[in-house]
Amino acid sequence: MPRHENLPIDKILLDRDNPRIKNYLDHISADSITAAHIALALSNSSNMQDATTSYTSLRDSIKKCGGIIHPIIVSHESDGSYVAIEGNTRLQIFKDFQNNDTSGIWDTIPAIVYDNLENEKKHEIRLQSHLVGPRAWDPYSKAKYLWQLSEIEHMPLNTIVSLCGGGRTEIQRSIAAYQYMETYYRPYVKTKRNRRFDIREFSKFMEFQSNAIQHSIRKAGFDLSDFAHWVADGNIDTAQRVRLLPKVLANDEAKAKFLRTNLGEAEKILNAAELNTADLSKYPYHVLVFQLYKKIISSDPSISEIKRLATVDSEETQERIFHLQSLASQLNVILDSIKTIQNG
Repeated sequence: MPRHENLPIDKILLDRDNPRIKNYLDHISADSITAAHIALALSNSSNMQDATTSYTSLRDSIKKCGGIIHPIIVSHESDGSYVAIEGNTRLQIFKDFQNNDTSGIWDTIPAIVYDNLENEKKHEIRLQSHLVGPRAWDPYSKAKYLWQLSEIEHMPLNTIVSLCGGGRTEIQRSIAAYQYMETYYRPYVKTKRNRRFDIREFSKFMEFQSNAIQHSIRKAGFDLSDFAHWVADGNIDTAQRVRLLPKVLANDEAKAKFLRTNLGEAEKILNAAELNTADLSKYPYHVLVFQLYKKIISSDPSISEIKRLATVDSEETQERIFHLQSLASQLNVILDSIKTIQNG
């Protein structure tokens, strides 16, 4: 049975297998990992969290309150050591306060102590604390842990689902997205000097776990690994726009634009194509003029687009300038005619 104790922090080891920091420690050999490495990873990993749950915010809150409300969870191992299974960040904050002689009592920390926890129970605690709890890991770290449980620990998917409380399909998609990132995205960014592995891109790979999207990529003559290249090279600018890929790849002009720039620019081509097929003749001229006026005063074209029109000599920019000049010329003809009639 677990018991409540105030444990000396010097006796408690930080958890090297904590999924929140595992990604930051993968490049360090297991024998070389120190408490300092883990402490740095804990503080850095919180940069991806919302500001209210960041390492700094939590540290300030603990300092102000003089302690913590919720005890950490510790396993008393068979070799006599104590390992923090849940609450590593809070433990590290106590250690920092003690090392920096921060005013307060930081030499002990409230803990729920289990004797020699089995691995399955440790996984259960981590899942319940961070996949469905208030101190969630970032999506990539969650997926990595789910992959570890499924592929390394061989935990049945039904067990994972019951512990997480989430949907079976969502968990499978997370695991597949993680596997894809590691198989295609990580190796590709390593070949690029100005690229780095970015766990914030995980949401794009989650959107990629769609049969329709993957089928459209193959149908367009690309390999599924190309998606990882597009993400790394900036062609996939937002996760939400990943859903546009089937339409973009089916439109030659939009596809060419996407491969040169990104999905956002390709979407403009699609919107223009839809506009060409719309029956604008049913709208009075003054309605269309007013809508165009609203569009222009809302900074479209943007300053960057205006600069591009002025400096980039291409068929596309020349065509756009021609249309603007033609519109201006025709509007001046109409306005001059109105003025002439008004002056009799």
